Amino acid sequence: MDLIESVTLRGKYVTLEPLHLDHHDGLVAAASDGELWNLWYTTVPRPEGMRGDIERRLAAQDAGSELSFTTRLNDPLTGEAGRIIGLTSYYAIDLAVPRLAIGATWNAASAQGSGTNPDSKRLLLAHAFETLGCEVVEFHTHWMNTQSREAIARLGAKQDGILRAHRRLANGTLRDTVVFSILAVEWPQVRSGLDYRLAKKRPAQ
Repeated sequence: MDLIESVTLRGKYVTLEPLHLDHHDGLVAAASDGELWNLWYTTVPRPEGMRGDIERRLAAQDAGSELSFTTRLNDPLTGEAGRIIGLTSYYAIDLAVPRLAIGATWNAASAQGSGTNPDSKRLLLAHAFETLGCEVVEFHTHWMNTQSREAIARLGAKQDGILRAHRRLANGTLRDTVVFSILAVEWPQVRSGLDYRLAKKRPAQ
């Protein structure tokens, strides 16, 4: 299994492309849609820090510890990948199990609630379980990020626990990290739930 191999994943609402420096301007525009960096419990980079964030993620990819994707919105008529709306990643990759985490996910404010996030998770989970053969996929989020915790729970992930004072954030505060996971044996049920949700969504414009 080679988790670092670049792959493009195309879904109903979004297309996930391997992160590239050419995506810089589109990611800046997406993060500026809602000024996502102002959410203190997230780590969305400000415009002036976007290039450094991309370079850090690409370096982590070269080291084999992360694989990041740029999220593009599919045209509802043609299905072609269009404007950039965000970013998501595989990280905490452990080839011995194998297992990984999905996170560092953010979407432009105008695309939220439109099916883009569950479609993205559907693509990443299917690739992890069905192609990469993962035994478990984890999700980590800030205890204060109730929107993220609720979204992860709606996927069908189970809460494993809370790591208290787990990480220090850029603003100096300590983050309590909530850990969720989905096991390979649970994936068929989670997949059915996601497919049902996606069938009822209306695409973003």
